[in-house]
Amino acid sequence: MKHGFIKVAAVTPKIKVADPVFNAEQICMETDKAVENGAKIIVFPELCITGYTCGDLFLQELLLTEAKEQLLAIASHTLGKDALVFVGLPLVRENKLYNVAAALHRGNILGLIPKANLPTYAEFYEGRHFMPGNREPVPYILNNRGDSVSVPFGTDILFDISAIEGLRVGCEICEDIWVPDAPANTHAMAGATLIVNLSASNETVGKDEYRKMIVKSASARLIAGYVYASAGEGESTQDLVFGGHNMIAENGVLLSEAKRFDNGIIYADIDIHRISHERRRMSTYTSKENKYLTVPVALKKEETSLSRTFVSTPFVPDDKTKRDKRCDEILSIQSYGLKKRYEHTGCKKAVVGVSGGLDSTLALLVTARTFDMLSLDKKDILAVTMPCFGTTDRTHENACKLAEALGTTLEEVNIKEAVTLHFRDIKQDENNHDVTYENGQARERTQVLMDIANKESALVIGTGDMSELALGWATYNGDHMSMYGVNAGVPKTLVRHLVQYYADTCNDEKLKKILLDVLATPVSPELLPPVDGVISQKTEDLVGPYELHDFFLYYMLRCGFEPEKIYRIAKLSFAGQYDDGAILKWLKTFYRRFFAQQFKRSCLPDGPKVGSVAVSPRGDLRMPSDACARIWLERLEKI
Repeated sequence: MKHGFIKVAAVTPKIKVADPVFNAEQICMETDKAVENGAKIIVFPELCITGYTCGDLFLQELLLTEAKEQLLAIASHTLGKDALVFVGLPLVRENKLYNVAAALHRGNILGLIPKANLPTYAEFYEGRHFMPGNREPVPYILNNRGDSVSVPFGTDILFDISAIEGLRVGCEICEDIWVPDAPANTHAMAGATLIVNLSASNETVGKDEYRKMIVKSASARLIAGYVYASAGEGESTQDLVFGGHNMIAENGVLLSEAKRFDNGIIYADIDIHRISHERRRMSTYTSKENKYLTVPVALKKEETSLSRTFVSTPFVPDDKTKRDKRCDEILSIQSYGLKKRYEHTGCKKAVVGVSGGLDSTLALLVTARTFDMLSLDKKDILAVTMPCFGTTDRTHENACKLAEALGTTLEEVNIKEAVTLHFRDIKQDENNHDVTYENGQARERTQVLMDIANKESALVIGTGDMSELALGWATYNGDHMSMYGVNAGVPKTLVRHLVQYYADTCNDEKLKKILLDVLATPVSPELLPPVDGVISQKTEDLVGPYELHDFFLYYMLRCGFEPEKIYRIAKLSFAGQYDDGAILKWLKTFYRRFFAQQFKRSCLPDGPKVGSVAVSPRGDLRMPSDACARIWLERLEKI
């Protein structure tokens, strides 16, 4: 349960209709399996002690009595088991029959949650047998081997698990999720972060997709975990077939799904801390005064063995179809943002500094696309290349070829002489390749771009990406500055795919060849002299791999994870690619640079947000430039 993770299980046991003894044996056996695999919350289907398809047998006194006896037997079986278990059965209260979920823990029955919404349409006729459940909990007296035990009975019960801060479990039953005013709505507003659903949803053509959609949407809308356990093989097939379509979702993402028509157990690790963070982040997510009964559940606090995976490239979809769709959408967002700026200012020209690297290539592609949308002549895009001490022939040639292939106007301004003169003025030794040596070149380039823009009544289009801004890998008032930063919301790992997508869809073999060579060029600011004509300064050798930093950035800003948690999931995601020491080293670098370089992000030029993470002070990130990284770094030092 460390870092907010809890392992949950949805279980469909093999049953026999109207045989509570056999069914209880199966439930106990499956409970043991789930506990052995580390599950702390275990959910069985609706009416699983008797079977859902008993029909008018639900009116038989013997079946109801035996169901209650087997509930007590299952409860006794949970004695000594560190799990909260939900099972379904028919239960009589005040001479009325209810469809109930029983919550069991360590030999005790903690609560009885009746079904609120009873379907009496199409193939369902539950209203023939059951009564709708009461909301406000009332005492229910259970006689257990001569002892009378009072158990709360009602829909408005939450189970508070102290082992994980913020974990409260609410329960609903099958049809409850399908109605507009689902019990889960009020459960969540009362504080439930995990909803369990005991279901018996039969199979018809296409129903599985709709069922999946409502489970995912319920978890997304409620910002909650959702465990859905459905009846399967063993139910009567007289008129209906049940597929055991179990699902576990978290905030709109399906974490685990059972193969239909194949009874068994599925598991997933729900991240309660992430759910809590998301609710805190959303100011429109409100709580509501209520009369809920909160039942404490004392699970042992221990580390959950994670089976859950975390994609190593959270900004980049694994699926090519989805990735291409995202790339097209981002290029549109960038282009439409820039288009609006041109319509507002009335400018007809653009100035883009092109280096032959990925970022400037993307900026030039976006600018060309925008000019096409505005029906402006791309000859009025001034692609400026500014060779200096570190420029290699490869990048210089790619910059020139790219400008030509896109139909823009190439201008070359060799800044060596200007920078040399500047170094003489400030008494900087040219042989001293320190930060002044590097930044002097970057600021000279920006000065050239700005002055050309003034001269031509143009806008300087910024090229820096979000990952560079997060790390502060930009020269203040150098490449840090522009009149509109089209890449400001794009992480480095995604820049590469945007350029690749453009190459794949451009229908211009000459342009495609240039773009592919740009993609094959090492990432470098080219501010230090090359060695034997080859780039000597590789960015990722200095600040670390961008795929790691983008991973850190996403889980820190989007999910609010603490350093140890990011380190833990990074080890899983990058196993076999980076050793633990390298991950820790670059994670420390990330935190140090992220906090120290906020002053650069505090005065960013305008630029469009394209994803769920952004670092603009006018968008997502309102962070003081003087914030201290001490407590984050101290946590890492303890690892």
